[in-house]
Amino acid sequence: MTTTDSKTLVLRNGTLIDGSGAPAAPNIAVVVEGNRITSVGELPGGINLEDTAKVEAIDATGQWIMPGLIDGHCHLSFGMPAVQGYASARGTINPGFSALRAARNAQTILRSGVTSISIPGGTWFIEVGLRDAINAGLVQGPRIYTAGRFIVTYGSIGDYEPSWVGTPEHTLGILANNVSDMITEVRRQTKHGVDFIKLADSTWGDTQTFAKEEMAAVVEEAHRRNARISIHSRGAGSTKAAAEAGVDWIMHADLATEGDLYAVAEAGVRIMPTTTFLFEALEVGKELGRSDEELDIIRRNADNAVTVLETARSLGVKVMCGTDTGNSPVMPYGVLHAHEAEIMVKFGRYTPMEAITAYTKDNAYAVGLEGELGVIEPGKLADILILNADPLEDISVLQGGKHLSAVIKDGRAVDLQAELEPKLEVAFH
Repeated sequence: MTTTDSKTLVLRNGTLIDGSGAPAAPNIAVVVEGNRITSVGELPGGINLEDTAKVEAIDATGQWIMPGLIDGHCHLSFGMPAVQGYASARGTINPGFSALRAARNAQTILRSGVTSISIPGGTWFIEVGLRDAINAGLVQGPRIYTAGRFIVTYGSIGDYEPSWVGTPEHTLGILANNVSDMITEVRRQTKHGVDFIKLADSTWGDTQTFAKEEMAAVVEEAHRRNARISIHSRGAGSTKAAAEAGVDWIMHADLATEGDLYAVAEAGVRIMPTTTFLFEALEVGKELGRSDEELDIIRRNADNAVTVLETARSLGVKVMCGTDTGNSPVMPYGVLHAHEAEIMVKFGRYTPMEAITAYTKDNAYAVGLEGELGVIEPGKLADILILNADPLEDISVLQGGKHLSAVIKDGRAVDLQAELEPKLEVAFH
């Protein structure tokens, strides 16, 4: 299936889950011209399905049509999966190798049904370049909305080197221990084309490493430069402070209390719990080298994250979905991007439809395209999936691309049969 820009694409029949939260309904025809949906419902006059030179029709009888998934928390240039035997592959030290690896990761993500990703942190501005290369048609991949390196203080996640070493250019964070340095880094990153700024508090939320006044100053500068701002915040104090400082969304919030979430609701700030990583780390972390002590901390955060999901729903806090794919060996590409939906349904008391809406319409905010993406209706960008199983009956069918019949990104069908070159198994030898 190779939809071209000059052809009208028509998706016929099947069941439509449009991403708005409206009940699923029988589909008559979804019409796509270029990269936009032009009509949903009765087939417009003037479209001749038999004119195959001008029209490509896909019959979705017995299948389900929905918007492309959006993973709101994904990292491409963190050195995963690790490749052995090549000096250039060591960690994130080599920007050229890291960029090519990131491009391959992006292809894998797209073929799992994720048509857009938000990247809260990368190395070397690699994701900025990859975003532009995908937009220019040089390589295939999902839509990318990206931050640069984390802005961190002493004790934040990413501040792993001794103080006399600092944060070398290839590392995940960049130290800024006063407001002046933080603002300078916002200016540097926006100059180099990031879409948003990422602050990073402590790894597990036991310490608050940013003062609210510091956060507020960074928010003001980012917004002045037309960039959004998010924060890695697991702790209770940092979550409330971030909401009051006006960040655009908060990642994790694992240890937030009901009072903290009330402050989040009052401020109209969104959260992205990213519980997939916590659950996966508990599942396979030990065999991949995580200590019992660290697993105990992760278990504490995971248990409280479930309460956060329920409380956020009851308070009307908008919840977006991210997985933290690519942050460590426990989070492989193309596998776990839709697991957050299952966690929302199983543990957060969300309905499958609410989880799907969070992954589509609501997550469009995390890629700067709210109102443009995540809903199948006229005028929206044409990112669409066709599934051979019903996600409302079993939300897990969204996972791993196992039930995909078609992935359409920007109005063009992705070839799901073509193998990625070179084969990943070969790259490990």
